[in-house]
Amino acid sequence: MSNLQINTTQNVYLDYKIVSIGERIVAFLIDGFILYLYLILVQYIGKAIGYIYEDTWTQRGLMSLIFLPAMFYSLIMHSLFNGRTVGKLLLKMRVVRVDGTPVHWSNYLVRWMLRLVDIWLFLGSVGLLSILFSDKRQRLGDAAAGTVVISTKNKTKVSHTILEEVEDTYMPKFTNVTMLTDKDVRLIKDTYRIARDSKDYKTMKALRVKVESILVSDSELYDAQYLETVLKDYNFYTQKL
Repeated sequence: MSNLQINTTQNVYLDYKIVSIGERIVAFLIDGFILYLYLILVQYIGKAIGYIYEDTWTQRGLMSLIFLPAMFYSLIMHSLFNGRTVGKLLLKMRVVRVDGTPVHWSNYLVRWMLRLVDIWLFLGSVGLLSILFSDKRQRLGDAAAGTVVISTKNKTKVSHTILEEVEDTYMPKFTNVTMLTDKDVRLIKDTYRIARDSKDYKTMKALRVKVESILVSDSELYDAQYLETVLKDYNFYTQKL
């Protein structure tokens, strides 16, 4: 795999692994199998429609409407699931912007439109060749949209970095955590982990007081909860910016 380093607007460098062409093919085949199952379902629905409506044009119109989601499958899935299709979800990969900014729906639209050239018109040969000869493993759609497909598998434990695991639905509590630097967050996390593991609540309290004085916050959370929230909030904002 190739590496991709993204620098956020907070000067936080995030290292990712760019997925291999083999993984992308497997994800594509998984999505293709899902579409195949959908087409089988459409056929059964079509037979049922034939019993209800005798008019051929009505049958074709209804069948076209039912088939429409399959045509937009990639665009819909990437837009709804933050750069993922079912295949990408299963293989733990995701579409992101090369410059680290959030992916806009227009980027997904560009990728989807160029699937016609990358995949369908030339039986995937253009997409395969462009991925093979691109430093960032980009097909034409990725290059035009400024995106790349990365692996979301955790090769390194999050506890070994300044980052914290944050759910997609997480809601931050302290908006001014970006006042902290990477060095501050590293020190806070290391000190907190040592104090927590050794049950040194005095040190944990002193750390909490110090952090509160920097952030000028007044929270009713317990010391451990407060420090964990600060770490998660920092991770949330630095990765979203």
